[in-house]
Amino acid sequence: MRYKPLLTFTLTTLVVGGLGFFTSGLGEFSLIPEPVIAQTSISVSDSWRRVYEQLPDLPLENQYVSKETGKVAKDNTLISRLIRYHSLIKGRAPNYRLDWKLTLADYLQANEVMYANAYPGSDTLRQNPLEGDRVAIERLNRKQRNALVEVLVSIFTRNSRNRQSRPSNSTPQPDETTPSLPSSPQPGDAQLLR
Repeated sequence: MRYKPLLTFTLTTLVVGGLGFFTSGLGEFSLIPEPVIAQTSISVSDSWRRVYEQLPDLPLENQYVSKETGKVAKDNTLISRLIRYHSLIKGRAPNYRLDWKLTLADYLQANEVMYANAYPGSDTLRQNPLEGDRVAIERLNRKQRNALVEVLVSIFTRNSRNRQSRPSNSTPQPDETTPSLPSSPQPGDAQLLR
């Protein structure tokens, strides 16, 4: 039996807690964030519009010019970027209040560092909107931020319920290769640990 040379790389993936750990055949490791949202498809174009319909006083922050067209990108708004940052950059679940509050805390510089070169719009707009978006979020009072969180959660919870209630032929059915999630704790489960 012949073996391939050691220089060929094997790629092994282990997904743990939303992070992908990759190793090459030479034992090198790198940490690459993986989106935690596996089965939630997020329609940013629909969602941000619905947020502004319910909260029309939120700032649009859509004055930035597109690199491609040279015109103002009217659909590239504060809320569309916030949703993309939350779900695509951070990989946070869209239907949990705490996750949205963590995202707002990022904007308020009270949680995780936001990197300008990875921020939505940094590659498509002439001016990076990150600083303007931070200022816009900082200007919201607590009541406005809480209302924003509530609207976002309700929109994405409603979206996921609608998708679950619709039958779809393309929905994968669990089989032997699909790992099942553990069941929720039940009264008396702690007694089993003895």
